Amino acid sequence: MIPPIFQLAFASAEVKAAFGSNPLRVYPFGSAPQGVAKPYAVWRLYAGSPENYLGNLPDMDRYVLQVDVYDSTPPAVIAAARKLRDALEPHAHILAYRAGDTDPETGDARYSFDIEFFTSR
Repeated sequence: MIPPIFQLAFASAEVKAAFGSNPLRVYPFGSAPQGVAKPYAVWRLYAGSPENYLGNLPDMDRYVLQVDVYDSTPPAVIAAARKLRDALEPHAHILAYRAGDTDPETGDARYSFDIEFFTSR
């Protein structure tokens, strides 16, 4: 009942090279430590549901996530987001790319995308 974003990100050498590996800086929304090294990403579950069928129990779950990547500059955040996207996309569907912006509190560049997972039970 948890989307596999962390496991898939951790399995990617490219993501670990960019986001570290001890710890991997890919966090559930609201749990990134204060002053975390960049780049880092946070994800938020928008929706999750079982794939229901008439007469049978669900055999998979669907998750829709928003992923926000942060780094110091727009070019750096786009490069980091691309690495994370490339690691996740073979296992999920990218639903939308969101316009990048600057976090008003930190001044960090942010890039977002939405992703959908279907995971077998």
